[in-house]
Amino acid sequence: MREIVVFSGSAHRGLASAICDALGVPLSSVELTRFSNDCLQAQLQTNCRQRDVYIVQPLVPPTQEHLMELLLMVDAARGASAAQITAVVPYYAYARSDKKDASRLSIGGRLVADLLATAGVHRVMTMTLHAPQVHAFFSVPVDHLTALGVLADHFLAQDLTDSVVVSPDFGNAKTATQFSRLLGLPVAAGSKKRLADDRVVIDEIVGDVEGKRAIVLDDEIATGGSIVELLDRLAERGCTGAAVACTHGLFVAKAVDRLRDHPMITEVVTTDTVPPPADWPALRVRSVADLFARAIEGVHAGESVSSLFDGVDPSLAPPQPRLFD
Repeated sequence: MREIVVFSGSAHRGLASAICDALGVPLSSVELTRFSNDCLQAQLQTNCRQRDVYIVQPLVPPTQEHLMELLLMVDAARGASAAQITAVVPYYAYARSDKKDASRLSIGGRLVADLLATAGVHRVMTMTLHAPQVHAFFSVPVDHLTALGVLADHFLAQDLTDSVVVSPDFGNAKTATQFSRLLGLPVAAGSKKRLADDRVVIDEIVGDVEGKRAIVLDDEIATGGSIVELLDRLAERGCTGAAVACTHGLFVAKAVDRLRDHPMITEVVTTDTVPPPADWPALRVRSVADLFARAIEGVHAGESVSSLFDGVDPSLAPPQPRLFD
C-alpha cells in the first residue's frame, strides 16, 4: 500500500492536525513564501513521489489567499510525482456562486472546480456544499461529507420535549427534514427573500412553532442576518427560544455581536470546518476531524465511504480498523 502524506496550508492547521491525530500520521510541513512583488510560493517539505497526498485547506477568509495557497500546493505535489492528490476542502466557499441569475455574471463555483482539476487534483473531499448542484461542477470524483450526525449527537444528549427543527428557507428544508428525523422532531421552515449579501426578509413561517423551542439548522452562518431575521419571526409566532446549529460557522462582520447575546438564543453549535472565532468562548464547536480521517482511510484503502454521507450518527457504523498505526 502506498504511503499517505498530509499537508496543510495556513487556513486551518488545527483541523489538519486533528485529522492527522485521528489517522495516526504526522502533519507534513509546507514552506509558504511571499516575495517582494506579493507572489506566493509553496514548497512541500516531505517526499511525495508515488505517495497518496492529501492537502487540507478550507476556503475561509482571506479566501483568495487560501485558494492560491491550495493551488500552489497541488501544483507542487504534482511536480513531485505524487501518485494521487486529494484536495480536502472542508468549506468550499465558492459553492454560493452556483448559477447565472443575472446578465454577464460569473459562476465561481464551477471556475474554482476547473482550477483545482487543472492544477492536478485527482479527487476532492468536502463537506455540506451550500448548493448540492456544485458537486457536478467537478470533473474529478468528489466525496461530499455531512456533519448532520455530529450535530445530531449534540442535541440527542438533551431533553427535546416541545422542540422543533426550523430551516431558515425552503432551499435548506430537505436537509432540515433529514436532521429532524435523526432527532425525532417535527420540522418548520421560513420563507426567505435575500435583498443583499447581509440583508434578508423572512415573511412567513411554515409549520407549528408556537410554545416550542426551535433548533434552527443552516449549512453556513456568515453575517448572521438570516438567523436574526428568522428569530424575530419565530418570536412573533410564540416560539419560546432557539438553539442555532450550522456546519460552517464563519461568523464574519457583526455576526458574533448579533448572535452572542441575542435574547432568543440559548446556544450556538457549529463544527470545526472553519476556525472558530477567538472572542466567543460560549460557542459550542463539534469536531469533524474523525469523519474526514475515516473518509481518508477509506479512499486510501480503496473502500466505500458511503456510510459517512447519509447523515447517520457515525457512532452507529461498524468500527473501522486504523490503517496507519
